[in-house]
Amino acid sequence: MKQLTIITFLLFSHVLFSQNLVFNPSFEDFYDCPRGISFFHKNVKKWTIPNNGTTDYFNSCSEKMGYKNFVGEQKARTGNAYAGIYTYFKKDYREYIQGTLKSTLERGKKYQVRFFISLAENSRYALKELGMMMTSEKFNAFKTKSYINAKHFSKRIPNLKFRSTFSKEFYHNDKEWLEVSFIYTAEGFENYFSIGNFNNNSNTIKSKPRKSEFESFSYYYIDDVSVEPLEKEKIVETVKIVEESKIKPNEIYTFKKVLFDFDKAELLEVSKVEINHLYEHLSENPNLRIEIYGHTDNIGLETRNKELSEQRAKAVADYLISRGLNKSLIKSFGFGSSQPVSTNETEEGRQQNRRVEFKLIE
Repeated sequence: MKQLTIITFLLFSHVLFSQNLVFNPSFEDFYDCPRGISFFHKNVKKWTIPNNGTTDYFNSCSEKMGYKNFVGEQKARTGNAYAGIYTYFKKDYREYIQGTLKSTLERGKKYQVRFFISLAENSRYALKELGMMMTSEKFNAFKTKSYINAKHFSKRIPNLKFRSTFSKEFYHNDKEWLEVSFIYTAEGFENYFSIGNFNNNSNTIKSKPRKSEFESFSYYYIDDVSVEPLEKEKIVETVKIVEESKIKPNEIYTFKKVLFDFDKAELLEVSKVEINHLYEHLSENPNLRIEIYGHTDNIGLETRNKELSEQRAKAVADYLISRGLNKSLIKSFGFGSSQPVSTNETEEGRQQNRRVEFKLIE
C-alpha cells in the first residue's frame, strides 16, 4: 500500500567502541536496483520486514527510487542507499525494517544503538517517538498491516524486548539527517531487531500539521544503523596519575571537569584547573604530542553538533597554546554526537556526552 586528571581528586575513564554488529548497516548490499516502491525486503540483503507493510528501498542507481522520490528528496547519509517507512498513516498503518545481528548480544552487556533519520518533505507530521524491538528470532506478524504493539508483545513473548526512543523535540528536519541513539543493556537472546513507530495513531505524539498536498502521514528515511559493544575499561584516581606520571601514551582519557553548557564552547574557570595540570605534565615531557577530541549530546542538527564539538576541542587546544604549549604538538578534532558514552535521554547522560577527551602520543 503506497500513496504517495585528568586532574586533581577526579576520575577519568577510557571508553572503547567496538565493531558494528549489524549486517549491511547502510543497505548498500542489495539483490536488485529498486525499480518501484514496496520492495525493501526483496531487494536488501540481510534485512526483512516484521509485518505485512510495504517498506521502501531507495538507491541512487534507480531513477524512480533514487534520491528524488515519491515522498521527497534526500541524499543518502553515507553510500548510495537508505530505507523509507511510514510511521503514521490512516487506520494505524505502519512500516518497519528488521535487521540481523552478526552475533547474539551478551546478557548484561551494554551496547550503543544508533541510527539516522530524515523526515520526508511531503510528510504532514513529524513524530517525537520511534522504537526498537529486539527478538531472538525473526518477528513475523504478516496477518495484519497495522502497527505492531511491541509493548504488549514484550510482556507475553519471553524473547522479545522493546525500547522506545523519545525526543524532547520533534524529529522534524527534512533537510539533514538526525541521529537517534541510546544505550541498551542486553538480555542475552537478541539476534534480530525492528525499527519504527510501535504506537497506534491515538497514542502517537505528532507535530502540528505541516504544509503538504498529500494525505495525513509521517514518513521517515533511515540510514546507517549500528549496534556496538560499549566497554568501560578502567577508572583511575587522577591525582596519582599526574604525580606518578602514569598517563599512558596512545590511550584516550576523558576530562571530568571540562564540561560544557548546552550549545556552548566556552571554557569555565573550573575547567582550566584540569587543563593546567595537563599542561604541567606536557611541559615536563616535551617529547609528547597531544590530540584533543570534542563531543556533544544528540540534541540539535548533526551539522551543528559537529561544529560545536570542533569548537570545544579547539577551546582546550587554544588554552594549552596560550599557556605556552608549542602549537605544532597539538591537534584537535570534533566528532559531534557520534560517540556517546551515556544515554542521551536524560540531562545527566547528555552532560556526560558533552565532553572533551585527549590522547598523548610519543
